[in-house]
Amino acid sequence: MSIRARQWRARGLLLALLTLTVPALLAQECDCIWQGPFIKAQQHADLVLLGTVVRRQGNSFDVSVDDVMRGETFLDTVRVWGLYPDTCRPGVAQFTPGSQWVLALQRIDSVPPGGFDINTPNLSYGRKGDYALSRCGIFWLPVRDGLVRGNLTEAVRWEFDEAPMTPVRPELIKRWLQGELDETRLIKAARFNPAVRQLRRETQRFLQAQEPPIPTEPEPESQPE
Repeated sequence: MSIRARQWRARGLLLALLTLTVPALLAQECDCIWQGPFIKAQQHADLVLLGTVVRRQGNSFDVSVDDVMRGETFLDTVRVWGLYPDTCRPGVAQFTPGSQWVLALQRIDSVPPGGFDINTPNLSYGRKGDYALSRCGIFWLPVRDGLVRGNLTEAVRWEFDEAPMTPVRPELIKRWLQGELDETRLIKAARFNPAVRQLRRETQRFLQAQEPPIPTEPEPESQPE
């Protein structure tokens, strides 16, 4: 094996290890200004979409565009690039195929020298025209059972775990992004109410304890008044 081949192999192994590293452990290696919760961070994105992960490879994943919430794309599927040396991006392990997300993405308009190599196409900075996901704020929100969860309106610096909030419909966020809904109403809709949550869970446990168990529905989201 030539020296150049060994160098590229070592580089590929290093990138693979970085891709699998827990993003929280990389916070100290990332030097950027914290952009805040999703409602603040998304201002720094070129495209906000609701999408479903269809493929994950290397330090990237492909997302089927379910709905464009802000911005413009004519693609049915976009490629999103994550963790790479000298970038403030998250690892991609959490973006499993089949999972759905609200993503605030930054378009890659230029690639630095050595950022993309044909010999390691799946472990790269990214390609011009693709998108990158930043971890300098909450730029991604998980969607489960048709409801958006996570740090929509509140987020402590470098804490990416889901914050206590009332799940909301994606359409609610889209209306706010397009100026059809006031921000205070969105915040009110997502505000966490522990008393209501506890009552709902106790009701579900009671119904499931009956013989036969009575089916329960997923927790509904709050609606703006």
